[in-house]
Amino acid sequence: MHSEPRAYNLPVTSSPYLVNIATIVGKAGTMRTLELDFDAPERIGEGLGYIEKGTPIELDVRLEVLHDGILATASLESRMSGECSRCLTPLDEPLRVDFAELFAYARDEALEYEVHDDTVDLEPPVRDAVVLALPFQPVCRPDCLGLDPETGEKLVEPLEEQAPAVDPRWAALAGFGASTEAAEEPATGSEEVAGPRETDVREGTRNHDYKGESGQR
Repeated sequence: MHSEPRAYNLPVTSSPYLVNIATIVGKAGTMRTLELDFDAPERIGEGLGYIEKGTPIELDVRLEVLHDGILATASLESRMSGECSRCLTPLDEPLRVDFAELFAYARDEALEYEVHDDTVDLEPPVRDAVVLALPFQPVCRPDCLGLDPETGEKLVEPLEEQAPAVDPRWAALAGFGASTEAAEEPATGSEEVAGPRETDVREGTRNHDYKGESGQR
């Protein structure tokens, strides 16, 4: 009785990240390269920057067969959508992500990914690599000034520095302090204490000389 030849075709699936490795599994030293082009089935990233659902993704993958698993080295190219974290301007920028992950044949606590049914699922490592590569606070340009706090419009030049607002509760005390300082200032002008007049000095000198002459007589 002859057994039927084993089918290596990948079962029909809705995930474009699944790769069939049936023809190379267990053959250490074998290498396989492939190009995957598809639209992102779901959004990747939950922050201000992300790959939007339906965005084209180009994934170049190299699969190397090792004794303990399949080493997948991949390069992803797509576009990042989102909005500037300072001025909220919509963003659409190119994104490139590189990663390498080992898919183990057997369960290993030290490895995060495994081979299942002669396939490797690239979606988890793709998501992890993209999320790490996306900026936490994307900006439309490095010198973006953000929004005007009063009008909400995008700033095209820096705001002028303004004196800090004074709490109205302290305004009365500020006025009181100013009046106290004015009262403590020394008198000036006509209120200055006059020193001895020059005529009084000369008169005193004469009297002293006259007394001296009388004593000599």
